[in-house]
Amino acid sequence: TSGIVFAFNGFQSPINLAGEARNPAKSVPFAVIGSILCALVIYVLLQVAYIGAVNPADVAKGWSTFDFKSPFAELAIALNLNWLAILLYVDAFVSPSGTGTTYMATTSRMIYAMERNNTMPKMFGNVHPFYGVPRNAMWFNLLVSFIFMFFFRGWSSLAAVISVATVISYLTGPISLMALKRAASDIERPLSVPFMNVIAPFAFVCASMILYWAKWPLTGEIILLMVVALPVYFYFQGKQGYEGWGQDLKAAWWLCAYLPIMALLSLIGSKQFGGSGLLPYGWDMLVVALFSLVFYYWGVNSGYRSPYLAERQEHDEVLEGMAVH
Repeated sequence: TSGIVFAFNGFQSPINLAGEARNPAKSVPFAVIGSILCALVIYVLLQVAYIGAVNPADVAKGWSTFDFKSPFAELAIALNLNWLAILLYVDAFVSPSGTGTTYMATTSRMIYAMERNNTMPKMFGNVHPFYGVPRNAMWFNLLVSFIFMFFFRGWSSLAAVISVATVISYLTGPISLMALKRAASDIERPLSVPFMNVIAPFAFVCASMILYWAKWPLTGEIILLMVVALPVYFYFQGKQGYEGWGQDLKAAWWLCAYLPIMALLSLIGSKQFGGSGLLPYGWDMLVVALFSLVFYYWGVNSGYRSPYLAERQEHDEVLEGMAVH
């Protein structure tokens, strides 16, 4: 269930690159909602095509009798459509290159933004004078990709790890948005979504549920990977001498506590989700939802008006002055 979210993850790319949008109020909602709807239509039609193509006699035996690792390709072979099977296998090799290009752009943009927030070395903030891209950030992204490919051999294991790590990234969105609305209500917003007081906590609970559905021990392994990386962050912040990082850490304690708690809930959760069964099925999801709401309100209330908001206001004032002249 958690892995299905990975198929719809393309909606994050417009958000990650929203800083480059000329008219975010129009382009960002169009890109996000449009990508989700397009993916939904395509995947539903794929399921309809697959169900309509299989032998009804085989379906009568139950879906458990189907064991296709490459469903459409093997189905094409079964129907003696070898040319279609070859086309599908070639497409399975070529099509991920488009996804890789998109993720290279968005990840490099995030690494560049992290340098601006004093959480990455200065070298990753350098932009090529001619091409206008952060090449050092792109090289770093490539290195991390090689590391992941070395430790997680095979598409299935790599996709599972990336899916769970991506779900964790969903957690910060609702809290960051509502913390900004609370601490910086005076700043102009080019994009405003109504009913966020209801949507944001619901979205955080949904992200927590998806993380829980990823099943133990995968949830614990990814959360452990996140927690192990924290000392590296602490060391770098101390070395940089950034004065506000202590307050940043105070505002992030909710996340530092959230990850181990979620790992514990996954461990003692129902056996349907890989846990020990201490929490029975049904009640486990209720407990996860309740804990999620606690951490959501903790995270929102711990947000504060950081110096980066003042930098943003100065930037907007400069642009307004340029527009007037």
